[in-house]
Amino acid sequence: MVNRYITGQLIGDLKPGHVTALFGARRTGKTTLMNVIVRSLNDKKTLVLNGEDYDTANMLSSLRQETLTNLVSGYQILFVDEAQNIPNIGKNLKLLVDTNPDVSVFVTGSASFDLKGKIGEPLTGRSRFFMLYPFSLSEVSANYMEAYKKLPGLLIYGSYPQVIQASGIKEKRLILENIRNGYLLKDVLQMENLKDNLFVMNLLRLIAFQVGNDVSFNELAKNLGTTVKTVQRYLEILEKAFIIFRLQGFSKNLRKEISKSPRFYFWDNGIRNVIISNLNPLETRNDIGKLWENYCVSERVKKQIYKENFSDFYFWRTYDRQEIDLIEITDTKISAYEFKWGEKTVSPPKAFAKNYPEAVFETVNRVNFFDFLKL
Repeated sequence: MVNRYITGQLIGDLKPGHVTALFGARRTGKTTLMNVIVRSLNDKKTLVLNGEDYDTANMLSSLRQETLTNLVSGYQILFVDEAQNIPNIGKNLKLLVDTNPDVSVFVTGSASFDLKGKIGEPLTGRSRFFMLYPFSLSEVSANYMEAYKKLPGLLIYGSYPQVIQASGIKEKRLILENIRNGYLLKDVLQMENLKDNLFVMNLLRLIAFQVGNDVSFNELAKNLGTTVKTVQRYLEILEKAFIIFRLQGFSKNLRKEISKSPRFYFWDNGIRNVIISNLNPLETRNDIGKLWENYCVSERVKKQIYKENFSDFYFWRTYDRQEIDLIEITDTKISAYEFKWGEKTVSPPKAFAKNYPEAVFETVNRVNFFDFLKL
């Protein structure tokens, strides 16, 4: 059992009259983590329910005070897994904690169903949201040497719990293909009753090949034979499903800086690779730079979210092709990072150094990556 970094934070957030919500993509371990927390609270009276159960969904969508009170009577903490399946979940949880202020509530769900919005608005000030991603580097590696040895596998197969715990390469491939063909598309297509899974996969393939590059919505629309509006809509859905995320260009309105075209990254390298049907080993690939950049960017973003550092992330590029992979703004401090596979180091672009002399610049490579990414 891999110890998840936010376990203590989740347990500490369980307070009477309060809702703790854990979001994340399917197969990232939300149910497993919830069950770990339940077992750790063996001195509490807990009720564990699943939102996919008809009776559970019926009671927790009733909007009836008596029904909700009877449901939690005699319990201190209510746990609800797969809460996105319950209609009016936010209003019902508000009514439940309003009328049962001694009860704590813990729910899990896929953020792709906008559960955060359904819960957050009715429970302003009485709820807190946490994200669970595929395993972070520190969750699977205790030290630099262990992390270094695992790097090839992490860059190719990613960090989904089932993949990490698989016994061999063949099993890892089968799991990733199952996630791609099943859970991943299921979330995306159910989001807004979409039906065109071929379009989704073709869009994801185009994004996968453009990791680390500016993305043109017009170019994507042309390649897919559709409209810019449709492309943007599907990309937003893929972000809500926690498959990809975007970075915007960093600019202080200097004339040469590019800020309009975004870049997209995958939350997990394994998903990126299975999307393009390339799970070949590192030594045979020509996209190692993209793999390294995607891994470092996604892991750094996960780290700062888990540690609640409230950082903002960008890339930086000018029209004359000077660029930096990642810009991180934390409490007005500017940190710039360039990602290089191997042991190479580089200097900051002249335009950046001139216009942002206060910024910290660092090359992240296989020598120093562990300190940069560890929790």
